[in-house]
Amino acid sequence: MVSISITYEGELRCNLIHGPSGKVLETDAPKDNMGKGESFSPTDLVASGLGACMLTIMGIFAQRHHIPLKGTRVQVTKEMIQEPVRRIGKLTVRFEFPAGIPANQRPALEKAALTCPVHKSLHPEIEIPVEFRYPD
Repeated sequence: MVSISITYEGELRCNLIHGPSGKVLETDAPKDNMGKGESFSPTDLVASGLGACMLTIMGIFAQRHHIPLKGTRVQVTKEMIQEPVRRIGKLTVRFEFPAGIPANQRPALEKAALTCPVHKSLHPEIEIPVEFRYPD
C-alpha cells in the first residue's frame, strides 16, 4: 500500500508528497481549464503514469530476458473531450526502440507493455492506440 498526501495550495495548484520516498510533485490546472499550465495537470499525470508503467513493465521483462531496452522512449499524447463530460478521451502511446531488440523478442515485449496495471485500470471508453517502432 502506498499513501500520497495532497494539499490544495490555492490558484488551482496542489502539492503531492509520495509517502514512501518523500518526493514532491506539484500539479496545476491546464490553461484550457482555468489554470496557468505551469506544471503537470492531474490528467497529464494519468498519461505519464500510463507511459511510465508500460515502459517499466517492459523493462522488467527485458531485464529477465537480457534484452537491451535502455534508451527506449515512449511518447504519450493526451486528448481531452468535453461531452458528455470533460475527461480524457484518447491516450496515444508511441514507443521508439533503440537498435538491438531481437525480432523474436518483440511480440513478448509488446504483450508485456499491454499488461501494465495502469493500462488495465483505465476506463474502456478511453481510446488507447499503441504503436511500437523499431529502427529496422
